[in-house]
Amino acid sequence: MANRNFRKPVKRVRPPLNNVVTSKRNRHGAALSQRARGLKKSEQFPFAPPEDWHEVEDVQGRSFEVIVQSPGKGYRHVVTPQEIRDRLSVLPDHMLEPLAVVQLSRMTRKKLSLPCYGMQWGNALYLYPIEHSLTEYYAKPPKPAQITEARMFGGRWRQSGPTEWELVWTEAAVKDFYLNNILIHELGHLLDNRNRSYTDRERYAEWFAIEHGYKQSDRPKHVSKKSATKRVTRRHHS
Repeated sequence: MANRNFRKPVKRVRPPLNNVVTSKRNRHGAALSQRARGLKKSEQFPFAPPEDWHEVEDVQGRSFEVIVQSPGKGYRHVVTPQEIRDRLSVLPDHMLEPLAVVQLSRMTRKKLSLPCYGMQWGNALYLYPIEHSLTEYYAKPPKPAQITEARMFGGRWRQSGPTEWELVWTEAAVKDFYLNNILIHELGHLLDNRNRSYTDRERYAEWFAIEHGYKQSDRPKHVSKKSATKRVTRRHHS
């Protein structure tokens, strides 16, 4: 996206406990990566990981801000602020009007038990770092849909032990995954002012990510368009 004017950081507040956070769920429906083996979550209740919250009274006429936090030891951000701006710049202006902040968040000890790729809260989108090696670790084999999704964006699953699986990314593949999937998916949540249930909101965000992310990108497609329309369960908090 064309560089937008810098502005003062928006007010950071802690959200009320009864608010609902929408973010990328763990691929297995529970936290099974190395970040939090065995932790289970429920899609029936609101869930909010520890985070810096941003509240903007009026976003009309304002450009969004990109905030970068240190990723944390052993982790790395896989996209840059300019890559985020460039990716969002190809979308219609009206899709960016509600967006106030995109934050590249830090990985903390508390967040190790709450693994996710991205999250949407209010007018802000959060992108989380992954392992510095670009290899993620799981305690369960991937489902067919998860293998398909990784292939769509260039990720590769492999079994490393009797009960151990790894999801391996290249530099180009993980950038593709974040810019054309995670970022666009969370923007879909921000723009969804109609659906209220978790299932309906996820269905809309998945559609939005395919239509405005995967299909609109210039990279080679690893699977057919028919396969790309299949719903995939992603790492995502309810």
